Amino acid sequence: MATLTIRQLDDEVYERLKARARANRRSLEAEARLLIEERTLDLPALVEDLAEFHARMVARHGHLPDSTDLLRDMRRDG
Repeated sequence: MATLTIRQLDDEVYERLKARARANRRSLEAEARLLIEERTLDLPALVEDLAEFHARMVARHGHLPDSTDLLRDMRRDG
């Protein structure tokens, strides 16, 4: 696996990354790795994977009903 060194990272960016890592209960390195992985995903492949997942769920469970009316009723009565 490769190693990456980031020089001249703004202190505020570093502190935000540390805070994010702490909030997600990850190490600073794990948080940075996850962000880099997420930002470099092949978006067309991701969309294709999601479309395939959706098709499998519809095949297994059918289309789910629209919950708009249910949510409106809950808000009105709640």
